[in-house]
Amino acid sequence: MTEQCRQVTVIGGGLAGCEAAWQLAQNGIAVTLYEQKPMHYSPAHHRNGLAELVCSNSLKADRLASAAGLLKAEMERLGSLLIPCARKTAVAAGGALAVDRDAFSDLVTERIRSHPLIQLKTETVSHIPDGNVIVATGPLTDGTLAEEIEQLCGTRLRFFDAAAPIVKYESLDTEKVFFAARYGRGTADYINCPMNQAEYEAFYEALISAERAELHDCDKQFFRVYEGCMPIEILASRGKDTMRFGPLKPVGLTDPRTGHRPYAVVQLRRENQEGTMYNLVGFQTNLKFGEQKRVFSLIPGLEQAEFVRYGVMHRNSFLDSPRLLGADYALRSNPDCFFAGQMTGVEGYIESAASGILAGKNMVRRIQGKPPLILPRETMMGALAAYISDETVTQFQPMGCNMGILPELPERIRDKKEKYQAYADRALAALDAYLQQSGEESTEGKDNEYFN
Repeated sequence: MTEQCRQVTVIGGGLAGCEAAWQLAQNGIAVTLYEQKPMHYSPAHHRNGLAELVCSNSLKADRLASAAGLLKAEMERLGSLLIPCARKTAVAAGGALAVDRDAFSDLVTERIRSHPLIQLKTETVSHIPDGNVIVATGPLTDGTLAEEIEQLCGTRLRFFDAAAPIVKYESLDTEKVFFAARYGRGTADYINCPMNQAEYEAFYEALISAERAELHDCDKQFFRVYEGCMPIEILASRGKDTMRFGPLKPVGLTDPRTGHRPYAVVQLRRENQEGTMYNLVGFQTNLKFGEQKRVFSLIPGLEQAEFVRYGVMHRNSFLDSPRLLGADYALRSNPDCFFAGQMTGVEGYIESAASGILAGKNMVRRIQGKPPLILPRETMMGALAAYISDETVTQFQPMGCNMGILPELPERIRDKKEKYQAYADRALAALDAYLQQSGEESTEGKDNEYFN
């Protein structure tokens, strides 16, 4: 193997890029890590250091019986750089893993700079180099690099402006909803939540008075793009009946319980092939998460709905990953090129870091001539990788870690804490077995020379 084949370029010094570079270097691969700061700052970044947390000091829940806690446990087993750094810079935050953001960034930067196989270059990258490369430039990628990514992928980057919530099917009240397609067309793939006039008006009043999330400064300039994907609360504010002539129109639908057309109908569309998750059609929103839970639970059938993902609204460039990437995060048309981070369609800090771990490890295995790590769907990292590479997904939107993307348990457990613990136990058992089978060593409980 030539020396060039054992070298990798990583573009982007965020969480995903740092994890990818670390995995490569820890496996004996020389890395050139490019970070544009301080030469150039995106609208969201302010510090010179790597792995800058710009929106929150919390890396979500830390208890194992939670989606974020499970994800972090899996990352630690796979030799994460960032989770040990986070624990060393942690501040009190109840059950969450929160950090001193400056101290966290400084520690990650020091670890990266001190690794003998990582060369950190501070310059703006305008072109993707030949050879082995991992692109982890984040959701605000723009300029000539964004144009080159579009050319490489044969598709434009998409803009995640406003996205609708997703709920778990098993949490719906099936006595109040019905399956049907409008005018009887198709195969009745939609779940319909019928409303009478009183229910609709109560929902309308709650919606127009609900509290909205504040837009970040770097998102406000993009608000004009939302006209074609309008948040439901803005549509509702234009008049009491606008929703009934838009996404809540009842035409072509008959409620089998009454034999009549409802006053209004909220439709849910299947989000995954298994039918365990459903998207609220037309419900792009910028309401605060708590308000979404309160207001959308007024919809008949959704009173006890479990939200897999709440609606969000901000600028975010991302790939049409199901058509472009494999579950190893490699570009299907160019397996020497991997992507990692929010550009792949994973949503959140730790999710981005987790994708960087897998992209880095799979680049190592490609260089070594080994098959890629395609983690079991029962694991959180494996489920996220499967989601962003699922070619059956037609309305692709970014996804964060949540228990709803994991395969259902074989037994029904009503207690939520017990159910989530069972998910976590199954995931870690599946991960340990897979790593042993694939010859990939788990780092659980082992000291790392860089963190002593």
